[in-house]
Amino acid sequence: MDNWAETEAGEAKFGDKRLTKRFVQLIRDIAAKPEGSVPQACGSWAGTKAAYRFWDNEKVTPEAIRVAHREKTIERAKGHGTVLAIQDTTSLNYMSHKATAGLGPIDRWGTQGIHVHSVLAVSPDGVPYGLVHQQIWSRDQQKKGEKAKRKQLPIEEKESYRWLESVEATKKAVSADTHVIIVADREADIFELFALPRPDNIDLLIRATQDRRVQVEDPEMKKLWESVEAVKESKETITTHLEHSPGVSARDVTFTLRWRTVSILAPAHKKKKYPQVTLTAILVTETEPPEGVEPLSWLLLTTLPVQTFSQAAQCVLWYRYRWLIERYHFVLKSGCQLEDLQLETAERLERALATYCIVAWRLLWLTYLARKTPDLSCELALQTHEWHALYAFTHQTNTLPATPPSLHEAMRWVAKLGGFLARSSDGEPGVQTIWRGLRRLDDLAAMWLLLHSFPAQVPPLSYG
Repeated sequence: MDNWAETEAGEAKFGDKRLTKRFVQLIRDIAAKPEGSVPQACGSWAGTKAAYRFWDNEKVTPEAIRVAHREKTIERAKGHGTVLAIQDTTSLNYMSHKATAGLGPIDRWGTQGIHVHSVLAVSPDGVPYGLVHQQIWSRDQQKKGEKAKRKQLPIEEKESYRWLESVEATKKAVSADTHVIIVADREADIFELFALPRPDNIDLLIRATQDRRVQVEDPEMKKLWESVEAVKESKETITTHLEHSPGVSARDVTFTLRWRTVSILAPAHKKKKYPQVTLTAILVTETEPPEGVEPLSWLLLTTLPVQTFSQAAQCVLWYRYRWLIERYHFVLKSGCQLEDLQLETAERLERALATYCIVAWRLLWLTYLARKTPDLSCELALQTHEWHALYAFTHQTNTLPATPPSLHEAMRWVAKLGGFLARSSDGEPGVQTIWRGLRRLDDLAAMWLLLHSFPAQVPPLSYG
């Protein structure tokens, strides 16, 4: 797994080649033991001190780290006509780290930490390319409890402005010949976002939460939900697999769709500044939920053209991939144990976060690439000695195949190392079992390399 770190981070610019070399080594170490502490990942006290010095170095800005990864992300996305730019926010809890300076409240109970807003580039069939943009901030303790006042502020002075800033950053990062679809959940249902000027290659796909005022042909219909519910349900249905999420079990879900073009009116206190915005609203309704389970219902708002059932269904499939950024944040927290980092300042935490973000992306990328392109060679992700060790251990043999196994086969073997049972009812392995398996594989590969580095033993001389 060494080569990928050099490819991904070897061109990072910190003004000192030694820092770039340390950066590559640090990513390599963390990727080998993503669940371990920094000392466990670095393997020695010298390596651990070097990691902390790296995150404490003023030349190592978080943006310089992110730029190196973003450039590779854009390279991976090139040649694909459409890219999903999925946005979401999470928080990192450092309540137990009383000595860390620069943190702020992250909830109403006064828990301390930082907020992270990420934009993850994803292929149209659900393979993560990497991060396009990320914002980090700490709330001001002094402004806690001023929610009513914040409502009256202009959008530029609110935290919600991050959604608009991320669109602007994505527009700058991605070439104009790539069609970018901004995908986000209900927190992004912000009128200013819909009214934001966009180039022709940028579209929005946002789940609605507010029942906004609309203008449609029927003057009796003044609200968004009732205007879409008045449309006849489609005769066709769409069935898709719903991944497991907190409170929701994984299952296949069948939806009916309704859609219509609506003109959304600006909120009363903003109508002088903003004109109405024309969008397509798609109401997505589950038809046959399991017994005792409330049917799913989503209302999506999009700037994409929707005139046919297949176009509406495509929007639903793309929105379903929004779940990937939740998995990405989950990998950061649980797979990389980011909330356990013991660093003295929020600035150091941000440098460490930018570093771990690259490792988290790779874990997610391996998981979904193996599902979507199973026939690729495993050497896309594993070095020769790694898949040799994996094959030998899995099959308990020293006889190796002449050609590398497929990526799909290799990732299932890796997942088995991490506890995946591979029963017929288990489906595809998840990112959790893969990151655990990669940690075991690192040890197996190191031993394999050690055993095969020695020359064959020479028989002792005979003095007969």
